[in-house]
Amino acid sequence: MAGYDRRLCLAILAMTFGWALDAGAQNSETVAPVVESTTAEEATTTSGNGPQDGDSLIGDSLILDPISVTATRNPIKAFEYPGMVSVVGREEIQLRQASTPDDVLQFVPNVEFVGGPRRTGEVPSIRGFDGPDVVILLDGARQNFGSGHDGRFFVDPSLLKRVEVLRGPASALYGSGGTGGVIEFRTIDARDFLQQGETFGATVSGGYQSANDERVGTLSAFAAPLDGLDVVASVTKRDSGTIDLGDGNELSNTDDDIIAGLGKVSLTFAEHHRLEGSFLRFDNDAEEANNAQGLGGDDIVDKEISNNTARAAYSYQNPDDDLFDLDLVAYYTNFKADEQRLDDNSTAGPEGELLKRDVDTLGLRLDNRSRLQISQDIMMTFTYGGEFYRDEQQGEAGGDERAGVPDADADFFGIFGQVELTFSEPFGVIPGELLVIPGLRYDYYDADSAVDDAIEEDKLSPRIGISYLPVDWFLLFANYAQAFRAPTFDELYQTGVHFSFGPFNNFFIPNPDLKPQETETVEFGGGFDFDNVVQGGDRLRIKASHFRIWGEDFIDSDVILPEPATPANPDGCNPGIPGDCDGITTTFNVRDARLWGTEVEASYESDRALLTFGYSTIDGRNDDARTKLGSLAPDQFAINAAAKLPEADAILGWRTLVARDFTKTDSPQDERDGYVVNDVYFAWQPGEGVLRGLRLDLGIDNVFDETYARTFTDSKEAGRSFKAAVSYSLKW
Repeated sequence: MAGYDRRLCLAILAMTFGWALDAGAQNSETVAPVVESTTAEEATTTSGNGPQDGDSLIGDSLILDPISVTATRNPIKAFEYPGMVSVVGREEIQLRQASTPDDVLQFVPNVEFVGGPRRTGEVPSIRGFDGPDVVILLDGARQNFGSGHDGRFFVDPSLLKRVEVLRGPASALYGSGGTGGVIEFRTIDARDFLQQGETFGATVSGGYQSANDERVGTLSAFAAPLDGLDVVASVTKRDSGTIDLGDGNELSNTDDDIIAGLGKVSLTFAEHHRLEGSFLRFDNDAEEANNAQGLGGDDIVDKEISNNTARAAYSYQNPDDDLFDLDLVAYYTNFKADEQRLDDNSTAGPEGELLKRDVDTLGLRLDNRSRLQISQDIMMTFTYGGEFYRDEQQGEAGGDERAGVPDADADFFGIFGQVELTFSEPFGVIPGELLVIPGLRYDYYDADSAVDDAIEEDKLSPRIGISYLPVDWFLLFANYAQAFRAPTFDELYQTGVHFSFGPFNNFFIPNPDLKPQETETVEFGGGFDFDNVVQGGDRLRIKASHFRIWGEDFIDSDVILPEPATPANPDGCNPGIPGDCDGITTTFNVRDARLWGTEVEASYESDRALLTFGYSTIDGRNDDARTKLGSLAPDQFAINAAAKLPEADAILGWRTLVARDFTKTDSPQDERDGYVVNDVYFAWQPGEGVLRGLRLDLGIDNVFDETYARTFTDSKEAGRSFKAAVSYSLKW
């Protein structure tokens, strides 16, 4: 009977793929190729989840479950979570030879980076939400930088061991900005490199990619000199230039000179207590257009971007203590974007003018888990805590106030609680296991600026998710959540000249009456998880989701340009009167909007092969204006196929990303042709012998030099790029 059930479910799985391919005309999303595996212990101790340096690239043939911590602030199998969450580990980051966060996450379902190929302009989007609608965490520290034409955050992939992406509303745990989801980056530890019995080690690596003539070198040192003491230091130097595009042209003014570094020390004492301190720095001296997301032109600046994150953390984890499982993190982040004009562009500013934008965040987060065995069949985990953070922004232009960058500050305070109830054979009659996760968070915030009135708001964000596994290989899930996002400094208080054309100016108009945007989301889906499908030890997984989002008070902006008077338009402005044809840029709330979409992720893995598939579709509408939303993406498919070669300690793979024509817009100029982008990659890492410790990665991105552009982005993307990296680790 069990064999029949399995064959039946495989038939259903095949029909699901067919339905997903057919659904592209109505909904949308993307896919994640290699999703790394990790144990619960590895997840809670934040250790790595890829092969350690010196181990065989293929490693143990045991295929483990990906574990997420970000989704619930507790280790949970990503498959069993009532929603969609992806985990990308260090091995996948290395296979991609990633140089930007976009390289790391471009195949994750419903995650799209907009803003063009310049690394300083890349902004992540999740399910149609971008900018401040996505929470960015770096080892638990919020990254709250915001700019109209620059990226959201800056971190070098060489310092990362793991990235988790929670898609869907997350305000019940993370507060403001959780409308789209959460992206959490975790940095390397010494234990990610050292095996048992090893105390010290170092890794040196170098790499090159041809599309932007990028050269990179990394030196890392790690040590565990005493029991419980963990030390790691790493520095990366990366420089690049003009980007070659798929159409044979070049995107000029893209010079980057980057130095990124990490220092981290952790100490475990009295068995269950752990202290950790870290400092992470990213510094880029770039020469590019003032608008990093544009095509470039005569408004060129020497742009110095720096991001410093200082962090201190304490944790208490005692498996015999059911009342306390404590995490405390305090952090300070400092973003600086200094831009000095290199040309005399009279419509933007004089040569030599220095433009400054500084954003500082000071934060503290405390959460605890209490566990209770209610009965033989019911287990409860109660997660609760509080969070405070303060943002401050300062802007300056030539020593005076900077237009569009108001001096302002905001305080956020939140308390939250979440219960995870696990029922084995619910009510004694229903087979399988039921997981119920209700949560609630209260947030209060206030923002203030000399530009206009201060604002105060408070919000409740409830959520409930349910996962049901009638058998261990079949999942059904559903969730409902409310989320919100507070307006940013720039949306509330922008003033000054936005842009000029000839004698006419366009001015920012502040709007301190902006309401926070709010969403309600309903999501449901299911999945299959089979072992020993084709051969012993292999694994097949599929998980699919459909979501519906209703939004109120969406924050949007409008650029108003008056039309000159003509015989057909006698009420227009008079260009002969100074200021009569000046325009304005202001923000406002859209009363009602909707988004809907579908995501499918599937993977098959054995000791010889890896195959992953993903599909995504998303659509949306402004119900007030009866227009399409301006944050959508084309329907996308992603495939990753790899052959594992354990005899050669190597892996050879091919990735394909397919996007359909994009027509989900009311503006013909925003339509995009579909595209197919192919990558090939190879990695070799001897597991023994005199070459143990060596690793070689080779690859070609955009093999066929496809010409394509992403939605709502002026520039095309990079063309064919040959990539190579070599590293060597020495440990003793």
